[in-house]
Amino acid sequence: MATMMIFIRLRAARKPASVKKIILPPLFMSTGAFMFLFEPFQVSWQQVLEAMSVGIVFSILLIKTSNFEVRDKLIYLKPSKAFGAILIGLLLLRIVLKLIVGQSVSFGETSGMFFLLALGMILSWRIAMLIKFRRLEEELKSSKSIKEFATQE
Repeated sequence: MATMMIFIRLRAARKPASVKKIILPPLFMSTGAFMFLFEPFQVSWQQVLEAMSVGIVFSILLIKTSNFEVRDKLIYLKPSKAFGAILIGLLLLRIVLKLIVGQSVSFGETSGMFFLLALGMILSWRIAMLIKFRRLEEELKSSKSIKEFATQE
């Protein structure tokens, strides 16, 4: 999965970014929350907060390495050389944590907690990407309107 994500990210850098491309992945992932309808996967609110908090902390590296650039008046995701290493490192860390937590927490609860960890990581990362994208989009619009104003005079 991590290898696939690296290739998807590299391909995404070739096409202009959009709000839709930023928002859709966490929305698609959120359907996995249906697992919590079944008792083996239900977790306490404390576990929800712990898992989401760890996910948010893990997302910091992804947020730092996800930047945009403007090419031909379009916004593109800037490829990061560190992204692959960060993604693999986070995967290994999650596997180790899952092995440790899995010794004292049931399989269902562990699955639920690590789903929430991944959701917290992706959600916070994508929100940060959306904020960066919107800022750059506003800069483009304002510079475009300044140029249009200057050419009118």
